[in-house]
Amino acid sequence: MGQISTHILDLSRGAPAAGVEVELYRVTGSERHLVSSAVTNADGRTAEPLLRESALPDGGTFELVFHAGPYFHSLGVPTTDPPFLDRVVIRFGVAGKAGNYHVPLLLSPYGYSTYRGS
Repeated sequence: MGQISTHILDLSRGAPAAGVEVELYRVTGSERHLVSSAVTNADGRTAEPLLRESALPDGGTFELVFHAGPYFHSLGVPTTDPPFLDRVVIRFGVAGKAGNYHVPLLLSPYGYSTYRGS
């Protein structure tokens, strides 16, 4: 079952990051087209995959945009003004419809890491 999904762990709190806005864009050349958006739940996950197999192309480039600055601001976490990490953008490639593209984000106010999950 091919799909694009994500989850976020807040490393500064050691907990899932709830309430983070996430946007998924399809990138074609220099253009970006919004495909879907969601807000993470108490488990730091979106309720549904951001893109299911039926809409997943055979190949292409996508961007996930995580609204980190507003998330940390909502928690009262002291950050710089403007925040060091306001929007975290991860661009990745989709090689085929059958793949499960799970892109987790490990996040703190001053750094992040990602990988291809399962």
